[in-house]
Amino acid sequence: MGNATPSTDASTPDRFRSLMAGFPTGVSIVTAIGDASRLWGMTCSALCSVTLHPPTLLVGIREQSPTLTAILSSGVFTVNLLHAQGRDTADLFASGAPDRFSRVTWALPDGASGPHLMEAAHAVADCRVSQTVHVGGQRVVFGEVRRITVLAEPKPLLYGLRQYSAFPDDNATGSPTGPPDTGVYPVQPSVR
Repeated sequence: MGNATPSTDASTPDRFRSLMAGFPTGVSIVTAIGDASRLWGMTCSALCSVTLHPPTLLVGIREQSPTLTAILSSGVFTVNLLHAQGRDTADLFASGAPDRFSRVTWALPDGASGPHLMEAAHAVADCRVSQTVHVGGQRVVFGEVRRITVLAEPKPLLYGLRQYSAFPDDNATGSPTGPPDTGVYPVQPSVR
């Protein structure tokens, strides 16, 4: 089993952060439109799929986040999945800079739930809030995916061990190459 020291104490934030640092994840930016059509967005690695029927994902957002306020007010949000060259955009949206939307290329296509980050994302999911759960200082927001927009070949930006990374390029892995499958795909609404 190696030289690992067993520990059962997960009570400190540093230990929990260390645990989760060893679990790499993709990087996304969650965007929404608030009151007076103000744009909001934040970098988010607390994202996962929940179910296929209906297609649902969840995001974890700090309770005091203005992006969360906009999401709860509008009932919709957008998840931008960043590609490997999106690190600067991830850092910008993590910084809280008030001018972040003026420093990136974004669009608001018809039917979008929030801004689409056209140059930093490889795919975008427009979501409707289906429920929220308060956990500690966070709000877990469940979003039913209404539409998926593919912007580029999926070469995701990853975060783990407190650093950014990416998958090796296609030539190193022997993965098939070809043109990206770009397009807009409406998701069938669930029958309730």
